[in-house]
Amino acid sequence: MRDATPSRTALTRVPADLRPRERLLRSGGRSLSDAELVAVMLRTGTAGLSAVAMASQLLREFGGLAGLVHARPHQLERPGLRKAKAATVLAALEMARRLARAELPAGRLLEQPAAVVRYLMLHYDAPGHEVVGALYLDVRGRLVGEREVYRGTLHRAVLEPRGIFKEALACDASSLLLFHTHPSGDPTPSAHDLAVTRRLVSVGDLLGIPLVDHLILGSGTRWVSLRRHCRETWG
Repeated sequence: MRDATPSRTALTRVPADLRPRERLLRSGGRSLSDAELVAVMLRTGTAGLSAVAMASQLLREFGGLAGLVHARPHQLERPGLRKAKAATVLAALEMARRLARAELPAGRLLEQPAAVVRYLMLHYDAPGHEVVGALYLDVRGRLVGEREVYRGTLHRAVLEPRGIFKEALACDASSLLLFHTHPSGDPTPSAHDLAVTRRLVSVGDLLGIPLVDHLILGSGTRWVSLRRHCRETWG
């Protein structure tokens, strides 16, 4: 309680129309910056550090909202941000992930790649690590399963068809969509990305479970569809 008192006192000196919570209620979430939105969840700061300043500190530490969404409880906890506040932040971020999944089209998943990318970035983006995974689709293009295949350090992703297609068989998928992140933030495909894609397309054709696309996720809203980038791979 003692740590939070100076922040509350300082906040009362700010005109009501400039406080994040009041602006949120009056003008909606779009009127707030990322730091102000996080500050609303924190409610109070600590001695010498307002809720907005603490939120800004968190965003810098985790690399923005995209990084914060993958924070673990122990990473959030600090003076002025104990278990209750950490739980509030984590609950809000989990709601964002579930909403992203709910926004996935019920059918013809591939016709709305932006929604798919948004979902993948919220669930699988891991700053400093490369993440590889697959979405498994039924004959109507609906999501029937997903699997994180690999998570590791930069340039160390290993893609073996056996594990990827074993899961496809287990969930009776008719096709699959591969994805992986580029920790550098640049989604430009490498020669290795193209070679792996060609191999998986060949294996999928042999098994009758085609690889319908390979998405490379960069930073922010940057991403590349290899099906669009190199159509010749799919014949």
